[in-house]
Amino acid sequence: MKQYIWNDLSRERRNELLARPVPADDANLASRVAGIIDRIRRDGDAALLALTEEIDGVALSALEVTEAEFDEATRRLSETQRRAIRQAAANIEAFHAAQLPAQLRVDTAPGVRCERLSRPIERVGLYVPAGSAPLPSTALMLGVPAELAQCPTRIMCSPVQADGRVDAAVLFAARVSGIGRVFKLGGAQAVAAMAYGTETVPKVDKVFGPGNIWVTEAKSQVDRDPYGAARDYPAGPSEVLVIADEHARPDFIAADLLSQAEHGGDSQVLLLTTSEAQANAVREQVELQKASLSRLAIIDEALGHSSIIVVEDLKTALELSNLYAPEHLILQLANARRWLPEVRAAGSVFLGAWAPESVGDYCSGTNHVLPTAGYARSYSSLGVADFLRSMTVQELTREGLQGIGPVAETLAMLEGLDAHAQAVRARLAAIDEDAAP
Repeated sequence: MKQYIWNDLSRERRNELLARPVPADDANLASRVAGIIDRIRRDGDAALLALTEEIDGVALSALEVTEAEFDEATRRLSETQRRAIRQAAANIEAFHAAQLPAQLRVDTAPGVRCERLSRPIERVGLYVPAGSAPLPSTALMLGVPAELAQCPTRIMCSPVQADGRVDAAVLFAARVSGIGRVFKLGGAQAVAAMAYGTETVPKVDKVFGPGNIWVTEAKSQVDRDPYGAARDYPAGPSEVLVIADEHARPDFIAADLLSQAEHGGDSQVLLLTTSEAQANAVREQVELQKASLSRLAIIDEALGHSSIIVVEDLKTALELSNLYAPEHLILQLANARRWLPEVRAAGSVFLGAWAPESVGDYCSGTNHVLPTAGYARSYSSLGVADFLRSMTVQELTREGLQGIGPVAETLAMLEGLDAHAQAVRARLAAIDEDAAP
């Protein structure tokens, strides 16, 4: 990792260091994804089977995971592995259950009652990637809140492996989180299948889950189509920003940076520290620790566009963090909670020496489906609310309409909408008639 002194940098260089890696330009990506979507809308299951063979190199006889395959997946995992998945699911459920909204009912004026009600999205599709590594944790992060929201239809897609099966841990996590139907589909074709439906795959109303640029582009395209499906939010490569003072342990910091760098070559990891000695120690630890890691080539690629930046004080570090708006923010600081009020834009925050980013990825209970690429400035981490719709209700008595009806009538006429005014005026006149002797 390269090291910089923030105050020595030009404005242009500062902007470069806080810029995300630019993905390889594929001018044909949108049209190629559109072609896949059109093919699936036209040919349904036949297109899905053909694309799975063309792209994944696997010839399937059926798209849906069978009950026997679920059972086999359970047997393939050790009791320790099954217990870990169940414990993670329990923690995720505990945190997300607390997010279920209470019914809101307010009398805004005498005789005027307003309510806000929540209803589950009827049909949701969950996408679990399995590119360079299967992600059973993502199955939990999507499946548990969908179950808590009580979405009636909950399906999942995950890419097929070379042996024609979906990863065993992903299937077990799906079962633990209440997902009964899983399909052996990956990439843009999975998104298209869920968005439009086929003979086998049910159509959904909203698609959730991270993925590569093909998945992201497909989610964008079906979201724009009124006949498609909404998406959760835009996403990009994973990232972490660590803020550390001179008291932090450099081996802990390096481990956190490396854990995020191994996600992919397009990931980015940043360290902001007030101590040049700390920066030097972390660089040494990164070199020392990465040598023993299995995904070294991926890590080195990610570190190529990652940086260690020495800043003059923690106030500057927090300002830069808010500007960057990281997916993951780790505060390796003495009395880290003291600085939490200064955090305004981050997907998920980890306080202190004993909160590695890994626990958020797996089992602390918070959700690891987070806004990336600076979207933390305007988007939140995934939660139960994303699987719910809200609607408002108003109920008025005669007296209630008498009280606020003239207000509505006046505002309608200010806007030149006399039919709106008439809808109120007619009722007020009827009340006056009933009251006449």
